Amino acid sequence: MGPIHSLADFLDMLRRRAAIIIAVTILGAIASLWYAASQRHLYESAEVIQVAQPTIADDLAKSTVEGSTARRMQLIEQRLMARGTILEIVDSFGLYSDRPDLKPSELVTLVRENVSITGVAAVREGFADDGTIAVLTITARMPSPEQARDVAAEFGRRTIELSVNSRIEQARETLNFFSAKEQALAADLLALEDEIADFRTENDVAQPGALEFRQAEIATLNEALLDIAREQIQIRRAADQAVSSERPATAQRMLEEFEEQLATLAAQSDLLIQRKAELEQMLETTPEVERRLAAYERQQEQLQGELDTVRARLNEAEIGFRLETSRQSERLTILEPATVPDYPVTGGRKRKALMGGVASLLFAMVIAFLVDLRHPVLRSAVQMKRETGLMPVVTIPDLKTARKRS
Repeated sequence: MGPIHSLADFLDMLRRRAAIIIAVTILGAIASLWYAASQRHLYESAEVIQVAQPTIADDLAKSTVEGSTARRMQLIEQRLMARGTILEIVDSFGLYSDRPDLKPSELVTLVRENVSITGVAAVREGFADDGTIAVLTITARMPSPEQARDVAAEFGRRTIELSVNSRIEQARETLNFFSAKEQALAADLLALEDEIADFRTENDVAQPGALEFRQAEIATLNEALLDIAREQIQIRRAADQAVSSERPATAQRMLEEFEEQLATLAAQSDLLIQRKAELEQMLETTPEVERRLAAYERQQEQLQGELDTVRARLNEAEIGFRLETSRQSERLTILEPATVPDYPVTGGRKRKALMGGVASLLFAMVIAFLVDLRHPVLRSAVQMKRETGLMPVVTIPDLKTARKRS
């Protein structure tokens, strides 16, 4: 410890360096008082917001707003801490109006340092962390109690407003997307149906449903031709019987009648055969036409399937949008509003001044010790014996005599 090995040495050093110690202590105390007087009190107020769960279970009506609560709150915090938003709040509440020398960038930095948004994660269900937040705490530190309360309340209000607007906007965008998709698919399907109808007309292909009707008509024509053939056979047999059993004049007259009947039946048969040929020709298609029709049918089925899927999603999007607009989904509610703080959170000025004075005294002692260490002097017999091992025979004290007056 240098020249100080005992309490007596320490007290002797304090006596000899009293001037330095007193001077440094006084200067330090003055600096401490000035620093404590220049410090500003800061008051802290907090607003607690609860993240309430949906009132309707997701299994019954699911919201279309995806993503974890923590991620959405992070995006909201970024928008709240944007430069424009902070300057707007500063102007609204007149923050730091007593410091007109502050630039906008410095104001933004001060607000960001004194306003914090922290979240408490909800209890996990199982082992996976789904990013759900149970409580948000918005804390504001300001020079006055009223400003601390107002700023915390303003940030809480804007947080709730941004949460509601962002959820509604996301649900609206989802609904608009599926609505536009449904309209586009419906228009594509209608255009495809018109194209198929034009293709069938150009290639003389029966429309769906007409095929069965024409096949039934061909079957009816076959039955009618069979009946005509039966009548013709009966008429020819009757003519042969009349030739063999009747008189020539009567037989000739009957043969003329039978010929007229056969001619009528033959005309009917020709008409029916012609109609049957037309129907059969309508039913006949080329392989290329069949391939095109099959491709059209596959495309039509694909579009119809996509349209059904989009319509199901559209219904879900409509339900999700209604949940958001009616505030039935996840929502933020104020659990504890911000209040006016009673005491500042910063330390008292008297305490800071006292601590500065004590620190100045300790610093003065350190300086005195260093000065004493820099100029080592043997000032007692004990020190001489300790340093050299020699015991002095005589010790002559330093005598100060008073000057004689002339």
